[in-house]
Amino acid sequence: MSKNQKIHPNAIVHDGAVLGDNVEVGPFSIIGENVKLADGNIVGSNVIIDGHCDISENNQFYPFVMIGGQPQDLTYANEPTKVIIGKSNIFREYVSIHRGTMKDKKVTTVGDESLLMSYVHLGHDVTFGSKCIIANSTNFAGHVNVGDNVIIGGGCNIGQFVTLGRGSYIGGASGLDRDVPTFCTAYGNRIKLKGINIIGMRRQGFSKQVISEVVDFFRLMEASPLSPRAFVNQEDILSEYQNNEIIDDMVGHIKGSEIGIAPFMS
Repeated sequence: MSKNQKIHPNAIVHDGAVLGDNVEVGPFSIIGENVKLADGNIVGSNVIIDGHCDISENNQFYPFVMIGGQPQDLTYANEPTKVIIGKSNIFREYVSIHRGTMKDKKVTTVGDESLLMSYVHLGHDVTFGSKCIIANSTNFAGHVNVGDNVIIGGGCNIGQFVTLGRGSYIGGASGLDRDVPTFCTAYGNRIKLKGINIIGMRRQGFSKQVISEVVDFFRLMEASPLSPRAFVNQEDILSEYQNNEIIDDMVGHIKGSEIGIAPFMS
């Protein structure tokens, strides 16, 4: 046994599980055979971590969290798919994260330093970034991709194959069936683009010039009679915004979107 572990006598830790130093496991929690918990993880009471899970350092799991459950997919046949979680995340009460499926990535991934509030669900094959804040009762269907520094209000539902670009901001009680590009704000059911997440860009240290260019680019795209995909294919417009990494990301997201970009707010 590694040093300084605190395993409650009423917890169940399978002999095959690998636990690092300073790991705590609370009463009535269950750690499965194929789980790896790195140093400093704190598992509260009544938590279940099962299946093939590889969890990095210093995460916090509050009561009734379920990590590594079987995907809610009728084609799943108990294959050894995985959940991989980074470091220093907070998973509040009743968060659930399901492992991947053979039809996609075979893994559900979570980055570092995110806060998932109560009743957040990540479905199978989700790719979830770092430093995100997700409010209560938000559901991510299978195959969703979430960039870094995304903030989502409570009570949102994100449909399959949706991509949320880094730094995007989603208002509460929204239903998402289309992509939201980098640093865009959006809300509504169904989701519509509102503007640019200026506050988020300031907090991440982007210059006034970069922010001003992104806002101008968004407004031009919004006012254009062209679709976003057609708009970003106009080389004369793009040439005016060279060396702006946010616009480059936004353009790449729009060009690569498989399900389409959310419409603009009317």
